Amino acid sequence: MITIAVDCMGGDHGLPVTLLACADFLARHSDAHLLLVGLPEAIQTHAHYSAHARSTVVAASEVVAMDDPVEVALRKKKDSSMRVAISQVKEGKAHAAVSAGNTGALMAIARYVLKTLEGIDRPAIASQLPNQKGQGTTVLDLGANVDCGPHHLLQFAVMGSALVSAVSGRDQPTVGLLNVGEETIKGSEVIKQAAELLRHAKASGDLNFYGNVEGNDIFKGTVDIVVCDGFVGNVALKASEGLASMVSSFIKQEFTRSPWRKLVGLFAYPVLSAFKKRVDHRRYNGAALLGLRGLVFKSHGSADAYAFRHALERAYDASRNQLLERVKTRIAHAEPLMAAAIKVPASS
Repeated sequence: MITIAVDCMGGDHGLPVTLLACADFLARHSDAHLLLVGLPEAIQTHAHYSAHARSTVVAASEVVAMDDPVEVALRKKKDSSMRVAISQVKEGKAHAAVSAGNTGALMAIARYVLKTLEGIDRPAIASQLPNQKGQGTTVLDLGANVDCGPHHLLQFAVMGSALVSAVSGRDQPTVGLLNVGEETIKGSEVIKQAAELLRHAKASGDLNFYGNVEGNDIFKGTVDIVVCDGFVGNVALKASEGLASMVSSFIKQEFTRSPWRKLVGLFAYPVLSAFKKRVDHRRYNGAALLGLRGLVFKSHGSADAYAFRHALERAYDASRNQLLERVKTRIAHAEPLMAAAIKVPASS
């Protein structure tokens, strides 16, 4: 039985989305149990709540708002639904926690409660972006670490490899380093040094490093994993979401302007529908906070029930496939290389 703690109060929409998604998720997985964390009365009296044999309400007395400063969430709201959900993981009552709440608060609380794994300086946010192969390219970091050194990018690559290996079954997923060109002479000094570390990791059998990749390679599906700093990764994420919204809006507008366009749209609908589904960012919702001593997944704050259910699916798959143990194993194997990398200054 896979148990997931759900911060039911978090996100832009809270209970109307999370409870509906939880009910849908439980209907699809007979080996799953959900801990519904939040204000008990609010949960149990909500229209979307239905008592289920495989769900348990866990009380929390506070809620982290989307605009709460990290300091407030971490130090003043110690009984928030977000913190209680993460504590379920620490106490061994849940395999993973899922929240659509404030990203900064979630990362800070998760890092404070769970701590980082040995050998990891900074946790990273990893998720998939849609690619033309109909699958997803895993990208990290997506916003947790704006300023990274070469050794941080190496750590991200190791953790990302464990994530993809766990959920896809590929033992040696390919890793690309995001750069302004494929040539080894291009990029900043940090990127060049990171590429050198990744080449060493390939030689030692720690990574299947492909080489430098460019932004369009994310959507081509050139590699399984793309590593970058959090600033660049977050820009790529938002651009991907913007593209998906634009495509959806374009299809809706262009084929409803006239009877003729409606007729054309009717014949084109199967193809357009398949394309819309492929680029729908809701299918890829659920970012893993890697590098912690427990599994935590972040849903988009604006997620609807369909998207939030996919975040639950990611937490379920990661738990079932023992992601945390795989990350620990990969880190242990690459520890000598990562330890040596930390000692090399970024400007050398």
